[in-house]
Amino acid sequence: MQLINSKVTIHSMTNPKNNFNEIESLCRNWGASLFGTADLSRFKKEDILLPPGTIDRLPFAISAGYHLSDQILEGIEDAPTPHYFHHYQRVNILLDTIGLVVTSAIQNLGYQAMPIAASQILDWKTQRGHLSHKHVACATGLGWIGRNNLFVNQKFGSRTRLVTILTDLPLEVNSPLEKDCGSCKACIKVCPAKAIKERPEDFDHVRCYEQLKVFSKTLHFSHNICGICVKACRGFKWSSGQGV
Repeated sequence: MQLINSKVTIHSMTNPKNNFNEIESLCRNWGASLFGTADLSRFKKEDILLPPGTIDRLPFAISAGYHLSDQILEGIEDAPTPHYFHHYQRVNILLDTIGLVVTSAIQNLGYQAMPIAASQILDWKTQRGHLSHKHVACATGLGWIGRNNLFVNQKFGSRTRLVTILTDLPLEVNSPLEKDCGSCKACIKVCPAKAIKERPEDFDHVRCYEQLKVFSKTLHFSHNICGICVKACRGFKWSSGQGV
C-alpha cells in the first residue's frame, strides 16, 4: 500500500475549489491533521516579517497542522520531557517537509509558493517569526487563540503544530470561527509561570518566556519549550462541551 503520494493533479488551475481540494489531499497524504486556506489581505503588512510586496505577490495562505501524540503529552507533569522535546523537533521537521512538498507541487504548476518554517524565531525579544502561524490558522477557520496564547482547535485543543505556505495559486478560502475558550480555564490552573490570565489579551509573555528559558537551561534542551498548557488544552472531545 502506498502511504505517501506527492503527486498533485489539478484539473483546472484557475478553479479555486479544485485547487483547494487537491492541495488538501496532498497535505493529508503527508500526514497533516488540519488544513485550511486564507486571504492574506486581512493581515497588516507590518505583522509579517518578509520582504516588501510579498503579500501582494502571494495573496493566499495555506495552513497545515499536525496533531501531536496525546500519549507523549500525557507523560508531561511539571516540566517538558525528553520524549516531548524529541517529538516536538520531529514534528517541526515533518511540517517543514510538507511545506516543501506543497511548494514544489505549486511551482510545478507554474505558480509561486513560499514555505514559512514551522519553528523559526527572527526577533527573540518579541518572539516573532516571519509571520504568526497561529493567526494564519485562525484566519482559515481552523480555531482561535486561547487563554494560553496558543492556537486552539475544537477537536485537538492546543495539541498541534503548524506550518504556513504562501502562494499565488487561486484557492477557495475559509472564514474565521466565531468561537473562544468559553468557560474552560484548564490552562490557567497548570501554568508554572502564572502567565495565563482570564482574558487572552492579558497573557504575560515575559513570564512565559522566562519559564521557557529555565526549562531549556535546566533540562539542556536546545529549544524553548514547555508543553504543560498544551497538555491541559485537550479540545471538545475531552472537555464535555466546556469552552467550545
